[in-house]
Amino acid sequence: MAAFRTDLGIDLGTASILVYAKDKGVVLNEPSVVAIDYNTNKFLAVGEEARKMLGRTPGNIVAMRPLKEGVISDYGVTERMLKYFIQKASGKTFFKPRTIVCVPSGVTEVEKRAVLEASTQAGARKTYLIEEPIAAAIGAGIDITQPNGNMVVDIGGGTTDVAVISLGGIVVSRSIKTAGDDCDEAITRYIRKKHNVIIGERSSEALKINIGTAYKREKEVYMEIRGRNLVTGLPKTINISSQEMFEAMEEPISSIVDTVHTVLERTPPELAADIANSGIVMTGGGALLYGLDKLISERTGIRVNIAEDPIACVATGTGKALDWVDVLENSLLDSDSIVER
Repeated sequence: MAAFRTDLGIDLGTASILVYAKDKGVVLNEPSVVAIDYNTNKFLAVGEEARKMLGRTPGNIVAMRPLKEGVISDYGVTERMLKYFIQKASGKTFFKPRTIVCVPSGVTEVEKRAVLEASTQAGARKTYLIEEPIAAAIGAGIDITQPNGNMVVDIGGGTTDVAVISLGGIVVSRSIKTAGDDCDEAITRYIRKKHNVIIGERSSEALKINIGTAYKREKEVYMEIRGRNLVTGLPKTINISSQEMFEAMEEPISSIVDTVHTVLERTPPELAADIANSGIVMTGGGALLYGLDKLISERTGIRVNIAEDPIACVATGTGKALDWVDVLENSLLDSDSIVER
């Protein structure tokens, strides 16, 4: 039966959903956005198609993100979206897949229950939960079963998870609801305040990806962006510099670096020595922000390594964790145990 079943690892992110299929790798990477017609309650688009509709829909159609700050904000929509992605990733198969879904390290029991129930209702035979830092460490190729301290900084869209891992479990961790989306919002606020121009969600994200910086660049880079002038109400094109991006994102970036510092302060001395030798591993889309690794390294005095494929790292680790179910027994929560409670 197992030969006909596709086991799936799901990185249920605020900004995007990645699905890892056993023996196939990452088979799906789409934005976690859905477009719904409120008159008929029908799904009009999911993923990339729905993302293109953000900020461009008529009154009866709403393009929305059903996940906020790493957790489910709209249960019904998340369930339907998960069902769509599970079916798309597993293809036409008679057997329901086993799934393992990753969640931020700071989620509550109620939030865990919501994810487990949504996945089970969406068509999974059995669902396991794994915390993001553990999945990120596995995906980055770290052997977490050894009695060595490894520090992982996972910066996603809605949350940043910082954890010290040893012997297959989390020793010290902290999860904050400051991440990529907060950087986008900070950019929007900055441009509105400094240039009197309102820009959309997609424009602020494009600025962050292309010229965003957490550490002063040697050479300034620029990007043109279009928005609506607050004074005249007419469209306006402005030229934004990387220095302005540095100023705009200073607050959320400082919050992330402070969290890394706080976790290091709470780390047992022996594990702190291991981390000083091996370095800090950064994963998630936020790891690609220019200069963030340099900034963390400068503040902590510890070498920072960016994972080989930081965006797919958590999804890959989540999928691989299905082979480690017995080893990670204490770190995993499954749908049977939550129902028994």
